[in-house]
Amino acid sequence: MFIDEVIITVKAGDGGNGCLAFRREKFVPRGGPSGGDGGHGGDVILEASEHYNTLLHFRFNPEHSAERGRHGEGSKRTGRDGVNVTLPVPVGTIVYNVETGEQLFDFTAAGQQFTVAHGGRGGRGNARFATSTHQAPTEHEEGKPGEFFRLRLELKLLADVALVGFPNAGKSTLISRLSAAKPKIADYPFTTLEPNLGVVQAGDRTFVLADIPGLIEGAHEGHGLGMLFLRHIERTHLLVHMVDVSDFSGRDPAGDFEVILRELARFNEEVAAKPMLVVASKIDACQDPTRIQAVCDKAAEHGLPFYTISSATGEGIEELRFAIADRLYTEPAEITPFTPLESAAVVGEN
Repeated sequence: MFIDEVIITVKAGDGGNGCLAFRREKFVPRGGPSGGDGGHGGDVILEASEHYNTLLHFRFNPEHSAERGRHGEGSKRTGRDGVNVTLPVPVGTIVYNVETGEQLFDFTAAGQQFTVAHGGRGGRGNARFATSTHQAPTEHEEGKPGEFFRLRLELKLLADVALVGFPNAGKSTLISRLSAAKPKIADYPFTTLEPNLGVVQAGDRTFVLADIPGLIEGAHEGHGLGMLFLRHIERTHLLVHMVDVSDFSGRDPAGDFEVILRELARFNEEVAAKPMLVVASKIDACQDPTRIQAVCDKAAEHGLPFYTISSATGEGIEELRFAIADRLYTEPAEITPFTPLESAAVVGEN
């Protein structure tokens, strides 16, 4: 099960109490104070791990506490510090304070650690208060409480490229052709209910491709799967906008193209401004070339590169694979601006 948002509570360990004690040994007259300090409470630490790609392990285990410090003892013995608790989170997790809404940390690389709750300091024993004029102190301190927080963990996938488009546009089939990913594929809308990741090889270059569940009009308001997965697009460098041009889809391809652009813009202007490739899919099931040309013309209006593919027959797949890699590995200043003439040429080649 893919879980990308959870609320958890974390409680760092309390500090141990300082000890009140005096030396009471035979042949040791006037034994002085000997109370030891309490140990410090354990911390709660979050650590990014490559072995996790979902927050499912927090779903049924939302409460986490570190060990408290041990109390100090006589003979100036300091209590043992509490053991820290380290919680693994997927790379791409953002940590928020539920009460304030403040973003505390953003995990962008494996191995990163963040101490989210600090353990309480141990209290001082009465031996700490002895002076030349106050040789039998009875003062001692209790340990300080550890920090407590309610946290919201939000996972945003770290992928180079995201496939976006209406449900049943062929995104899952494409990622299965380009990578070793095996998403569920069926001929009905919303087959994909969670993002799928695949590593794509293009010559000596590789990139991570994310298949985002289909969007519909009103997705930015939560319609369909909407807001549940739009945030996974925010970290990607390139969008591949897939449009179903098949005759049996019963949809207007050019209209679908505009709807998705509007939804991306309404969700986040930065997302809408990301580099994008437009792909007409299922061309093997299109007998009306005007449907392909309509999407081509729309792409040209927005200055976007346009490609046609058929995941069923494999037509255009390799060209798209290397086009994505070229776009990712090319400096922005070196990218040749897209023109309507280039759009028509691509269609003509297929």
